[in-house]
Amino acid sequence: MGDMLAPLAHPAFRWLLLARVTSVTGNAMAPIALAFAVLDLTSSVTSLGIVVASRSLTNVVFLLWGGVVADRLPRHFVLVGSCAVSAVSQALIATLVLTGSVSVPWFVVLSAVNGMSSAFSLPASSALVSQTVPVDVRLRANAVLRLGVNSANIAGASLGGLLIAFTGPGWGLAIDALSFALAGVFFAFVRVSGTRPAHKPSALSELRTGWTEFVSREWVWVVVLAFTFVNAAHVGGLMILGPVLADTTFGRETWGFVLASQTAGMVAGAFVAMKIAVRRPLLLGVACVGAFAGLPLVMVVHPEPWLLMVTAFACGLGLEQFGVAWETSLQHHVPQDKLARVYSYDMLGSFVAIPLAQLVVGPVSHAAGISATLLGCAAIYLLATAGMVASRSVRSVENVPVLQQVR
Repeated sequence: MGDMLAPLAHPAFRWLLLARVTSVTGNAMAPIALAFAVLDLTSSVTSLGIVVASRSLTNVVFLLWGGVVADRLPRHFVLVGSCAVSAVSQALIATLVLTGSVSVPWFVVLSAVNGMSSAFSLPASSALVSQTVPVDVRLRANAVLRLGVNSANIAGASLGGLLIAFTGPGWGLAIDALSFALAGVFFAFVRVSGTRPAHKPSALSELRTGWTEFVSREWVWVVVLAFTFVNAAHVGGLMILGPVLADTTFGRETWGFVLASQTAGMVAGAFVAMKIAVRRPLLLGVACVGAFAGLPLVMVVHPEPWLLMVTAFACGLGLEQFGVAWETSLQHHVPQDKLARVYSYDMLGSFVAIPLAQLVVGPVSHAAGISATLLGCAAIYLLATAGMVASRSVRSVENVPVLQQVR
C-alpha cells in the first residue's frame, strides 16, 4: 500500500488530485442537470442535441490552442483561469434556470463557453501530472489520479441524480459552478518547477512544432487514429443505442447498473495498474481495448443483466489498463515543454469523429437494424485493436524516460 500511495508524498500532486476530484464530482452532475433543464423547458430531444453539440464543437475547435497556451504559460495558471470561466458560465446558467429566465439560446451560448474553457483545461491538466512527481512514480501517480477521478464520477452522478430528483436541475448546475470555483483555488496551490523559453515563437509556429512532435512518434499517431474509430463507436454507437435497446429488452434500470459496473471496473483497474509490472505496458493496454467488443456482443447475443454487468466490469478494467499506460507513455517520451500540445493533438484526433458518429448512428441503425449496428461497433473495436497491436512501433514502446529539458 505504501508504494501505491507514494505519489501522495508530493504536495503538488496532492493539490492536483484534490482539484481534479472536486471538478469531476461537479461535472458528473452537470450532464444530468443540463439534460433535464433543457427537456423541462422544451420537451425536445432535438433542442437537447443542439445544446450538447454546441459544447462539443467549441471544445474541438479550441483544443489545439489550449495545448499551445498550456505549453507557453504555467499550467496551473491556465487551469485557474479555465476554472474561473467555467464557474461563471455554470453559475449564470444555474441562476437563469432557478429564476425561470432561461431560453435555448442561453443554453447554447453558455454551453459553448463551457466547452471552450474545457479545451484549455484538458491538455494543461494532463500535461501537469508529470511535473508534480518524480519519473519513477509517474505510473502510480496516473493510476491514483484516474482512481480518484473515476470514484468522483460515480459519487457525482449518484449525488447528482438524488439532488436533481429532490430539488431540480438548477441546483445541480449550481453545485457544478461551485465545484469549478473550489477546483480553481486548489489548482492555484499546485506549485511546480519549470523553465520557459525567453523568446516565445508565434502560436502557429508552436502548433507546427507540436504537430512535428505528434507525428514523429509512430506509436502516438497509430493509437490516436485507432481511437478516432473506437470513441466514435463507443459514444456515437453504444452510448446512444444502449439506452434504446434497454427500453425494448432488459430495462433502463439494468442499463444504469451496466454503466455503474463499467465505472467500478475502471476503479478496480487503477489498482491493478499500480500492482502489475510489465516491460511494455502500452502493448498490454492496447491489447485490452479488444475487451470493449464484449459489451455490444452480449447486448445482441445474450442480454442477461448479470452477464451485461460482468462484461461491462471487464471493459472498464481493460480501459483503465490502456488509460494508465497511455498517460504514462506520453509523459515519459514527449519533452515536457511540448507535452500539452501533443495532448491537444491526441484529444482532437480522438474526439473529432464523435459528433459525426452521433449524427449518423440513427439513420444507420434505422437502415441496418440496432443489432447489426452494435455488431458493427464490436467489429470496429476489434479491428482497431488489431491495428494497434500490429504496429511494431506500438509493440516496442518501453517507458524509459527521456531528458525533459526545454529545447
